[in-house]
Amino acid sequence: MAATAPAEAEADQPSYIDYETFLSPDFTPASFANSLVIATNNPNDSPLDLSTPLSRVLFDTQELDSHIDLLTTRSAVPLLEFTQTQTAASKRIISELDAQIQSLNDSYKQLEKEVIDKHAEADEVRQVALRLWETLRLGRSVGRCLQLARQLQVQHSELGASGPGQDHAALVRCAYTILSIREVLDSKAPGEEGHGLERVDAIKSLQETVLSPTERSVREAAERVVRDFAVPSNLTFAQGDEVRTRMESALTVLYLLSPTLGVKPDRWTPRLLVQALETYVRSALQTSVTTLSRSLGQLPSLERTLADVTAKCQNLVSLELVLETTKPPAHPLLQSPTAAKPLNLIQPLLSHLETGSLPSYFWRSMAGSLTSRVQEIMSRPGVVARTLKSNRQNVGDAIRQAVVKGCQAPAAFAGVKGRGRVADSNWDREIAVMVGSVVNNLR
Repeated sequence: MAATAPAEAEADQPSYIDYETFLSPDFTPASFANSLVIATNNPNDSPLDLSTPLSRVLFDTQELDSHIDLLTTRSAVPLLEFTQTQTAASKRIISELDAQIQSLNDSYKQLEKEVIDKHAEADEVRQVALRLWETLRLGRSVGRCLQLARQLQVQHSELGASGPGQDHAALVRCAYTILSIREVLDSKAPGEEGHGLERVDAIKSLQETVLSPTERSVREAAERVVRDFAVPSNLTFAQGDEVRTRMESALTVLYLLSPTLGVKPDRWTPRLLVQALETYVRSALQTSVTTLSRSLGQLPSLERTLADVTAKCQNLVSLELVLETTKPPAHPLLQSPTAAKPLNLIQPLLSHLETGSLPSYFWRSMAGSLTSRVQEIMSRPGVVARTLKSNRQNVGDAIRQAVVKGCQAPAAFAGVKGRGRVADSNWDREIAVMVGSVVNNLR
């Protein structure tokens, strides 16, 4: 005890070493060595004396070593006791942890047996159930498509032969059934009814052997009704109703079967309907221009030709009346609140032709085509040009009467509701344009 007292007293004595300098965060060995060399030498001396600063550093190091040795010797017993205490505590903790770890391992093994293994089995069962459900869903979709295809075949057989005796109401039924099949087949997104149907051979066969041929047949039948539309002057009211009903069925079919895939509902137009009607109008126009141009060179046939042209224009008037009184059917594939549904079927056609009415479009287009034809006839001197020029007044009167009569609805359509717009129209401009296209060039 007496021997340690001087050592403790020596350790407690203040040291000449500046500990704060070495503990400072800004301390750098290079700066300290530089200051030590400058303090023990004259900066102008050459060479510098490094033995003194080196001795100083070695002495300081020895002093620190002695101080560390003294502190270690004095605190050896407390350090050993502390280490022994920590070691004993660590052993106790390890013994306790071993028991807990063993318990956790046992619990995990039990959990693995009761949960993880069973979960793997349950997941396998779930996968099987999902596949069975997908198979069931696909089977139901296939069954529905096949049922609709069978229904379509029956409806198509009800059409009978083409012509006036054909059951045109069956055309509409076929169109709705086709849309029902198309609705299923076009629903290809995951979770929808038609998802995965394209991989089923029966569906591929159905599309190739039933759906596509039947749809083409129904569309061609509807286009044929539009192409053959005519309202003779001797048609009775009952016959007129039959013609109008047949035409309405054909228009409905072409409206429903117009392509919808990939088109936004608010921008959709009945393309098949507009194309069929435009073909009909342009065919009547082209035929009339050709025959009237020929008759202007053969005046004896002009009266008969103008009667034919008048009949074609009356057919257009009748067509406009049918389109005006036919409302667009409900389209199963275009059920959208943003879709703007036209009030009747005449609006899409008039918008496409950029005209206000079909008779006006007919006469104005014909007048535009006749001008060059008449000029061509008059450019060739001869009997034809002289005859046409001498009958200028008669030709003008005949064309005027043809326009007036052509803009009147046939007797069979006189009682059609909604014909006021056509009947009340003023055709003076069409008369002037049509007469002027011929008479003004007979000079």
